[in-house]
Parts: sequence; structure tokens; C-alpha cells
Amino acid sequence: HVQLVESGGGSGQAGGSLRLSCAASGSKSSVRSMAWFRQTPGSEREGVAATLTGSGITFYGDSVKGRFTISEDKAKNTLYLQMDNLKPEDTAMYYCAADAKAVAPWDWIGGYTSWGQGTQVTVS
Repeated sequence: HVQLVESGGGSGQAGGSLRLSCAASGSKSSVRSMAWFRQTPGSEREGVAATLTGSGITFYGDSVKGRFTISEDKAKNTLYLQMDNLKPEDTAMYYCAADAKAVAPWDWIGGYTSWGQGTQVTVS
């Protein structure tokens, strides 16, 4: 497993931007998939975006396509989620996830074995 620590959450205005970061440590070389999920109280965790590390291949949930961008900095072992044109419905706890395999489908929660503690995003 790898250890994941999210940061960058907070409050934003509708139409504004926020960038989340996920720093990975531990068995980083074994990571094949990394993803962002989000969850609101009483709802299931929802896949936001994912990437196959080092490939440039990305996946996005329908609700964020065209607004959010997932990227990685291999040198810094960090995953990012650039969130633009924020909407109040983007308010949620955002979680970073990782696994040693290419998770399919990309938003299969059970496919990820490493999770961060989450960072809250609130859009008003």
C-alpha cells in the first residue's frame, strides 16, 4: 500500500477554482491507478476522475467533464485535481485513492486499496 495525504480543500465561490493535491509515500513505484472520489453525507462515494499513472490516460465522471482536470507530477509523487467553474453541487468530501493494478471500471470503489483521509470542498 501507499500512504495518501490530500490537501487544498476549502471554500470556493460558484464559478471559481480550487486545486486539490494528493501526496503519495511508501510503495509509490507499484501504483498503477490513481483517482479522486467524492462523497456527501448520506450518499455513496462517487468517482470524479482517475488516471493510469505515467500513461496520460484519464477518465472523468459525467458531472465534472470539461470542468475538472486530473494530473500527476511523478517527480513530486503528487496527484492533482484542478477544479474550475465550480458549482454548489461540487460540495463534498474529496478522497484520493490508489492501487497497484489498472482498476476497471475506473470508478469501482472496491478496486482501490489505498485511500487518503479526505479533504472538504465547499462551494457557495
